[in-house]
Amino acid sequence: MTTNLEPITILMADDDPDDRMLVEDAFEEVNLENTFAFVEDGEQLMDYLHQRGAYSELAGSPQPGLILLDLNMPKKDGRQALREIKDDLKLRSIPVVILTTSQAEEDILRSYDLGANSFIVKPVTFDKLVDIIHKVTDYWFQIVRRPSDVR
Repeated sequence: MTTNLEPITILMADDDPDDRMLVEDAFEEVNLENTFAFVEDGEQLMDYLHQRGAYSELAGSPQPGLILLDLNMPKKDGRQALREIKDDLKLRSIPVVILTTSQAEEDILRSYDLGANSFIVKPVTFDKLVDIIHKVTDYWFQIVRRPSDVR
């Protein structure tokens, strides 16, 4: 599905193991060649992106090509992590797609104010999730042109 020589990493930050499993299954259903990584909270997300702590073995690896971010997580929620990502010159160009159960207008507005690239409410059926994953990855990896140093 990707047009690069190396698959692009998709990083998902979500504290719900069932949601992570469903998204991973949806990626497999879409037959993507991408690499997937999962973290459980905003602190792990920032450690992954800065390649420190438990993720220090990633030092020198390319950053993810896409972040799927839940808003409500322990330790550091998605809003805090999003602010840090978009405030960091080295990270801000990574597309961040909010994937959350929240439908609150306040969360939608705040997410875009903080620099989210998209806001998607988690669907209730697996088929809808597969459809969303297919559309999101087509958009970010096939249609959109981004700087090559981001990947």
